[in-house]
Formats: sequence, C-alpha cells, structure tokens
Amino acid sequence: MAPSKTVTKQKSQNDSQRKDRKKKRKESYSSYIFKVLKQVHADTGISSKAMSIMNSFVNDIFERIANEASKLSAHNGRSTISSREIQTAVRLILPGELAKHAVSEGTKAVTKYSSSTGGDKK
Repeated sequence: MAPSKTVTKQKSQNDSQRKDRKKKRKESYSSYIFKVLKQVHADTGISSKAMSIMNSFVNDIFERIANEASKLSAHNGRSTISSREIQTAVRLILPGELAKHAVSEGTKAVTKYSSSTGGDKK
C-alpha cells in the first residue's frame, strides 16, 4: 500500500509543477477590433484569419506612427514623444480624410484623459 501513496504524491507533484508554469501571453488588438466592428456593423462577424490580418495592420500602422514621431522628436532635439509629435506623424502618414478623423479622435481622447487625471498633460 505504501508504494501507491508515493505514486499518487509523484503525480500530484507533477501536476503542481505543470500548474506553476505560466502560459506566455500574446498581446493582440483583437478584442478592440471586434468591439469597433460591432459598433459599426452589429450583425457582422470576422474570421480568425481576417482578425489576424487586421491585427497585423494595426501593429504596422502603430510602428509607422511611432517611428515617424520618434524622428520628429529627435529632429526637435527632444527625447520625449508628446501628443504633438504623434499628431504630426499621423498627419504625415495617414491620407487625407483618414488623418483628419484620426487627429480628431486622438484630440478627443487626450482631452478626456487630461480631464480625468486633473492634469494638463498633452
């Protein structure tokens, strides 16, 4: 009888070791993309392949804007990227009407954040 107890202990120890390992989290914009999709077209779904493409698209645009804002900040002799550099980068990267809408939404978000924190951060 004693050996069976040690076997169950070994199994439980192995189980606890497996539980201790944390699964690496994969960051994604999918939940936000899905929320926007439902706001625009409530009855429309999206396949996982299309969601993956949209996630790559958002990451690409994010990288382009961040790189351009970094260049603008360096050009002005600053080491911090402010909302002004982001706004200018958006105007340079996104075309026409899309840039206007993005700047408008960004300004609205920064204003909302500033009023909620009580600061006058840009």
